This record gives sequence, structure tokens and C-alpha cells, in this order.
Amino acid sequence: MNVIRADEMGMCFGVRDALQIAAEVEDPTEVTIHGELVHNRIVNERLADAGFRQSDEQHRDCRAETPLVLITAHGVSDAERERLRSAGKQLIDTTCPLVRRVHDAAAELRAEGRHVIVIGKKGHVEVRGIVDDLDAYDVVAGVEDVRVYPSNRLGILSQTTMPSDVVESVTREIHQQNRGADIRFVDTVCHPTKRRQAAMLTLLDRVDAVVVVGGANSNNTRRLVELCRQHDKPAFHVQSADDLRPEWFDAYDNVGLTAGTSTLDETIDQVHRTLLHLGHCHEETGWTK
Repeated sequence: MNVIRADEMGMCFGVRDALQIAAEVEDPTEVTIHGELVHNRIVNERLADAGFRQSDEQHRDCRAETPLVLITAHGVSDAERERLRSAGKQLIDTTCPLVRRVHDAAAELRAEGRHVIVIGKKGHVEVRGIVDDLDAYDVVAGVEDVRVYPSNRLGILSQTTMPSDVVESVTREIHQQNRGADIRFVDTVCHPTKRRQAAMLTLLDRVDAVVVVGGANSNNTRRLVELCRQHDKPAFHVQSADDLRPEWFDAYDNVGLTAGTSTLDETIDQVHRTLLHLGHCHEETGWTK
């Protein structure tokens, strides 16, 4: 069995920067991470071992007992920042600049008097941070959620990790159902996400199945899995090498390997080595890039 790695995969600069900022904290016991720093089980376990506290991802509030609160790479709303500061907390901000760009775009669309439509996963922490500063909005996960909106001025943007084809199809449907409306679209899918999705699509022509490495609740990782399956390729989502099962690969000669943007390099390499072992092949012949 040959293992072929995607040309673009794994940790993006926003995640690397967030981890670097966390690593430079002098006393982790004085810091509560406002949710999950990144959607990666291994990273979060290491942060806990270092002494960081962590708020529940779905029920974040201002009641952290520590004086410092670390804003995650997924960002929070300006309203949430103010709530934290009003509670006497000092903020350590690791928000990805590309997520901040979405917030700025949403604020601009709102200032133009537009009803804002966010293409993204409902309830996702990044999406919650975007809409918390908006008076009127809709979150649209797919074309099935599109409707006729109560405004003739609409603004469209997306969660950073949405597949570009989903964003395009939803945007077309919004135009279709809201004929005559003044619609402004801002492309906020981040470049690392686009590059990883494009690299995986190229990879699909060379493989029989794909292993996608990333957190169980990582949206961009799940999207890579969905993209594989949309193109009729079997996809196996694993968080670590321990999740791999030999019987998955009995029928495949060429297996692709890719990873979400919060996946550690060491985890990708461990999965790669395990796949090589399962396939009874040597690294020098199995590793193709």
C-alpha cells in the first residue's frame, strides 16, 4: 500500500500563532482559556497538564476565577470582550487574523444597513462570535436553509472554514430567491482552507481512499471528509494513529493522507508511519509527495 500525502495540509498559521502565544504565558494557572484554544484533543490535554483552565466550549461565560482569560483562535464578539473586561478580566487574544477579518466584514455590512447572512455551521463557536454583534442575521448551513429575507439589502459572508463550493451554491440560491434585492457578497473563506481543499481534490485523482486527521469537533476537518465523500472516495476521519484499523485498507493500493488546520505535525507523521506499517511497505517507497 502506498501512502500519498496532500501537498497542503495540517496546521495553519493562525493555529501556530495561538499555540505560540499560549506557550509564552508565564503562569498558566492564572489563565482560563475561553473555550477550546483549537479543536484538537491532544493540544487541549497538554494545555490542561500545563495548568491552564478551560471554559466549556458551548457554555462560555464571564465567571472565570482566574484574572486572565485567553481568547481562542476562533475569536469572540466585541460584546463578549466587553462582558469579560467588565468582569475584571485581562484578555490574552489569539484570534486568527482571518477570523477577525470576518468580524470586520460583518460590521461593515451591518453599517451599510444590510441584513447579514452568515454561511456556516449553526452553533459553531466561530459563527457565534460573528453573529453576537449583529442585530439581524441568518445563519445558513446549505441551500436548504435559504429563504426570502425581510430586507431588500443583503450582505453575505461565511465562516472561514466553509468549502468554497458550498459558499458559491448558497450565494446563488440567495440571489435566486431574493430577486431584485441589493446583495453584497464578501468572500471570507480563509486561504489556508482553500489551499487544503484544493490540494485534497488534486490528491483524489491518485488514491483509492483518504485518511483525514483532525479533531472530532473540527469543522474544517469534517469538511475535508465530506468533500472526499462527495467525490465518491472513502474517507476515514481519525484524531490520532490509535484510531486506525487495519481492515479499513484491505481493498486499497493507494491511500491519501491529509489533515485539518489544527492538527499537529507530529500527529500527521505518526499516522503516516502507522499507515506504512499497516500497508507493509517501506517509508522510502510509500512516502510520495
